[in-house]
Amino acid sequence: MSTSAIPMRRKPELLGQTVIVIGGSAGIGLETARRARTEGAGIILAGRNRDRLDQAAREVGAERTAAFDANDPSALESFFRDLPEPVDHVMVTAGAPHYRSPLEMPPEEARRDLTEHLLLALNVARSAAGKVRPAGSLIFMGGTGARRPRPGLAIVSTVTVAFPALIANLALELAPVRVNLIAAGFVDTPLSASLLGENLDKRREELRATLPIRRVVGPADIAALAVHIMSNTALTGATYDIDGGQQLVS
Repeated sequence: MSTSAIPMRRKPELLGQTVIVIGGSAGIGLETARRARTEGAGIILAGRNRDRLDQAAREVGAERTAAFDANDPSALESFFRDLPEPVDHVMVTAGAPHYRSPLEMPPEEARRDLTEHLLLALNVARSAAGKVRPAGSLIFMGGTGARRPRPGLAIVSTVTVAFPALIANLALELAPVRVNLIAAGFVDTPLSASLLGENLDKRREELRATLPIRRVVGPADIAALAVHIMSNTALTGATYDIDGGQQLVS
């Protein structure tokens, strides 16, 4: 008599939970929303562009959307205040790195670029306090590419160094809600395409040839890490690098 193994069906990791993605209309944010949805989560998408937001919501079956500028503290506070019930996780992918030399910028522009990402994280933490369930999480996006000083990277390097310290302290301030940072290298997204323009394909080929993983990191890689951080309740106050080994060869 022969027997065959019956495969065990895995329980979705975020079943019954609610995930907010700020910056969820494209790229890493949209892919994270899609991944969280397949793991059983209800999705709330926020972003600036209403049309793109509505399209993304249809793609992932989002429960609701909100169009606002996340860098507007009043709009951000209103969004969280008006949530009808607590949520479990907030993923923030809004914003873009600034690669111009501060010596070439007007002082106010340099001030904005130095503080924008850090203040966004602080304002999200302040606004989300009391709205995220215990053992839930806040996840922010940073980078690894500016850890080595180079001309033109003074602002993004400063933010890159400061961000993990802010995250670690926020993890203590918001406990038992967890706070973590994902630090990515090059990720093949529409944002990367807009920054590199006609040099995009060249950069892709360089990375395929030099990265230890022999491929380019994509939004799905970041989304998989984000969902793991959401579901693993032992993770807080940490920075998680995901760059395919880019730091090892740059």
